[in-house]
Order: sequence, then structure tokens, then C-alpha cells
Amino acid sequence: MDEDSFAQRVADRLAGLAGVRAVSLGGSRALGTHRADSDWDFAIYYRGRFAPQDLRDVGWPGEVSELGAWGGIFDGGAWLRIEERPVDVHFRDLNVIEHELVEARSGRFRHEPLLFHLAGIPSYLLLAELASNRVLRGELPRPEFPEPLREHARRTWWGFAEMVFEYARANHAPHGRLAQCTALLTQAAAQSAHAVLAARGEWITNEKRLLSRAGLSELDAIVARAGVEDLDDTVRRAYELCATAVADAGAG
Repeated sequence: MDEDSFAQRVADRLAGLAGVRAVSLGGSRALGTHRADSDWDFAIYYRGRFAPQDLRDVGWPGEVSELGAWGGIFDGGAWLRIEERPVDVHFRDLNVIEHELVEARSGRFRHEPLLFHLAGIPSYLLLAELASNRVLRGELPRPEFPEPLREHARRTWWGFAEMVFEYARANHAPHGRLAQCTALLTQAAAQSAHAVLAARGEWITNEKRLLSRAGLSELDAIVARAGVEDLDDTVRRAYELCATAVADAGAG
């Protein structure tokens, strides 16, 4: 079975679940940047009743979460194995999506921590998925990045980053706390990268290529030298790298 027919077959099965109105393919498979061993990312968009148990009852091996188990922004999902292929399924409530569309157009968003994400995630990530995913069943909006959100998200993310940089400079660098200091610098760089991409009006769906897309790959070299130079200098160089990138993005 080729890739397109596999994706459509899975989408057809997911679309048959009660409450599901649309199914999309996301991640590298949707963008055409996948490797042979890349997993498959599907999102199911439901309205009203949707029961994760219905997905469990399909019989695919793996783990299916309850609604809300992945936090307030990510509704939950599943890690499955379908025909020997790794498949992730994300649950998306269309009522929430419609609310976030209205919020984003007014420049508003919220932010919360999520496992494996250094900077956490913004609520507009749900809209980024819509903008980049490939719809396989049903109909879904494909939003542009709203102008009010560009400025508010840039200021908010850079405000987070500045506070984290300052805490690293004042509370860890003077005491030589290498691990904690560099961890905060990396977190602040991720926050700065969100600011850069927001200023450009570019959607982002995860942190895997966040630093490189924002032009902050030099942070690797800065962090690598942290153990052989004064930590104050490390903090300063990381801050200057990010501040320049954010300023340039805002000016563009």
C-alpha cells in the first residue's frame, strides 16, 4: 500500500468515529519533508460527543488518552501502531478551534507548559496546524497569521525571554551553575524564536526546527563554550544573539 492510500485509509476509519467532522494529516508527512522512518500525525476534529473509547475499540495497538489529558490547549490524543507504522492521533474540539480563531484575530493568546517543549506552547498552535495540515476528510479553515497577533505575540514572547535571561545572569551565572544557567539560556532562546516567528507572521507547530527557523542556530556554539568561558559572557552573547534577531524581525 503506498503512502497516500495508507493515509486515506486511516482517515476514513477515523472519520467514522462518532462526533468526528474532519480528519487532517500533519507534521512532516503533510509538508513532504518526512524520512522513511517518520511517524504519521493525524488530527481528528470533532464537535459535540466524542469518546476516546471509540478509538480504542477500533483495535489498533497503542495508548489512547482521555480528553484533556494533555493539558488545556492540546485536548489529548493517541500513540498507535497501524500496519507496523507509528501513528499519532490528536484530538481537536471544533468549538475550541473557533474560539481560538476569534482570539487570534484580536491578538489574544494563552500559553502553557507541555512535556518536551522548552518554551511551552501558545494556543495559536492549534491554528498553525490548520494552516499547515493536509485535510483528508471534511472541511477545515486555513487561517492566515492575524496582524494583531503578530505584534502581541512578539512582545509577549520576548518579554518572557528577557526575564529568563536576566534570571540566568543574576542568579546562576555568578555562582557558576553551568547546568541551570545554560538550561535557562536555551529556554529563553526558544521563547525568543517564538517572538521572531510571530513578528514574521510564520506559523510553527513544534520546537524541532524552532531555533534554526528563527536564525538562532548559533546558540549551539554559545552553549558549547559555556564550560570554558565566563558564564557572564555566555549569557551576554546568548542575549545579544536573540535580541538582535527579535529586533530585526520586528523591523521587517
